[in-house]
Amino acid sequence: MLKFCTLFNTTYLSRGIAMYNSLEQQTEDFHLYIFAFDDYCFDVLTKMALKNASIISLFTFENDRLLAIKADRTAGEYCWTCASSTIKYCIEKYALDHCTYIDADLLFFSNPACLINEMGEKSVLITEHRYTPRYDQSSTSGIYCVQFMTFKNTQAGMEVLNWWVDACIDWCFNRFEDNKFGDQKYLDDWTTRFDTIHVLKNTGGGVAPWNVQQYEFTTKEKQIKGKELDTQASFDLVFYHFHDFQYIKGNAYSLSSSAYYLDRKVAKHIYKPYTKALSAAEAEIYKVNAEKTAHELSEDNIWIKLNTRKYVLFTLLGYYKNFHSKRSLEYGFLSRRTFRFN
Repeated sequence: MLKFCTLFNTTYLSRGIAMYNSLEQQTEDFHLYIFAFDDYCFDVLTKMALKNASIISLFTFENDRLLAIKADRTAGEYCWTCASSTIKYCIEKYALDHCTYIDADLLFFSNPACLINEMGEKSVLITEHRYTPRYDQSSTSGIYCVQFMTFKNTQAGMEVLNWWVDACIDWCFNRFEDNKFGDQKYLDDWTTRFDTIHVLKNTGGGVAPWNVQQYEFTTKEKQIKGKELDTQASFDLVFYHFHDFQYIKGNAYSLSSSAYYLDRKVAKHIYKPYTKALSAAEAEIYKVNAEKTAHELSEDNIWIKLNTRKYVLFTLLGYYKNFHSKRSLEYGFLSRRTFRFN
């Protein structure tokens, strides 16, 4: 059985449920330990009674070391601080042989067992950002991404995990300082600091806005197939990291930061299934609690960014740069190529 852990809060709740549902669709033999970082999130998740999940409240999880530094960090920084501790908690509390931390804004398109199996005899799995050269942020954000990390309950694996837990409690902030950034830059030297680290080779694990430009995608028999443009090597997409995806006022989405170029095929083959998964997750949440929206609504309003011509084209085609209307992703307007935006 695959064992995962993740962090949810109310603003990421619909994304987290979409991620959980994708795991159910891709593998039946898994369990997800969800750490609910606010009371509303814990209440909704408990009422949903997810078959393959355990819901852990913040009150149950927090220890004296975490509580001692909590007031000095923002909510986001505290979540980063806690990520390593959630893995340690699961392994020790539930006597797990391994645990894989996954971000709530992932979606699985095929069974992730192949990624974990790739570790072989190693005790820790980490994933590279694999930046497209023009987006390379390795020097400030790190070579590796805290998005999908596996630790085995071995002496070697726990040595690495305990080192990381201690480092994050000591310092974990949303700034670059002394060659540190959040919980992520700590991973940069792990392949030389420790001898039990495996760096994921499967290209299908860890596709994201900062590297998707290197690949071409098609959908065949409900499986998303990728091809690396430089080598023409083919792969199955295992998971995509929907970093900085935002709900926008007026039934629109921002697929990711405007800094990243996302072409129409990426929107069609990857983001369209994601928005459908989000809609399904929102409907499930609504059944148990209709009082509160289970996601944040960005103030980054698309409408104030458009002149008259662009407004007409956005209305017709449903997209402008990384902004897409909900209906364009749901009803397939992406295939229209009559006009192009600059």
